[in-house]
Amino acid sequence: MVSAVTLEPSNGGIVELRHIVVKYAVAVALRDVTHDVARGEWLGLIGANGAGKTTLLKAVARLIDYEGQISVDARETSELTRREFARLVAYVPQKPEFPPEMRAIDYVALGRVPHLGYFGAEGPHDRLRCGELLERLGLAVMAERHLATLSGGELQRLVLARALAQEAPVLLLDEPTSALDLGRRVEALELVDELRLERELTVISAMHDLSLAAQFADRLALLAAGAIVAVGTPAEVLVEDVLDLHFGTKVRILRTDDGELVVVPRRTNPKGHHA
Repeated sequence: MVSAVTLEPSNGGIVELRHIVVKYAVAVALRDVTHDVARGEWLGLIGANGAGKTTLLKAVARLIDYEGQISVDARETSELTRREFARLVAYVPQKPEFPPEMRAIDYVALGRVPHLGYFGAEGPHDRLRCGELLERLGLAVMAERHLATLSGGELQRLVLARALAQEAPVLLLDEPTSALDLGRRVEALELVDELRLERELTVISAMHDLSLAAQFADRLALLAAGAIVAVGTPAEVLVEDVLDLHFGTKVRILRTDDGELVVVPRRTNPKGHHA
């Protein structure tokens, strides 16, 4: 059993979910999800494909219809203008769109739109922030290149830079490093974590890599069939029998010398033991 299953609302947070239900035709994608995420916290959403992770992020991002109430910084999101909402929440989707002829620096600058004045003109501060983010993500030399010339991994770092340029207090990440190699994946997540601590960002991310989720998230929420079935620290949620049940496969939980958790899938038929 998971030792810290918290399905009731807490004392409030910067993101508050109350009885969220999402339906696609007759299918129920989210079932009465109620949870709070504290300011400055990193909540990792885990679960098998179809569990509801992306749907939950899209509901918070106001990209799909839902029943219930979602509040950010004590303001109900359904009552905010698009500009007001964009100043509070930035979203990195699984499959962002990239206009092929747009330059990298201009793409990142789109994140500054919620902060521009009446005439929508970028100022020196806006360009400086975008340049700093490109530098920190190892993309500075590509600032003038068209998006069509960038690799999948470079584009994924670029969309992360655009979201960070938005300087919203809540950052939603849907598999933000799926196209990156292992080194770049850790590097990108380290940057998110650094900025989270610098700016007291609240991060909610869907992550398939359970080992990385354990390293970066303060808490994990395990979803199954559209419901949160367990919430707690990585050590409390990443339990072998719980993961076996909800992922439909056997896993082994290891702990490194540094105390980090590693989730290793186990073969159904190990070598030398085939029927």
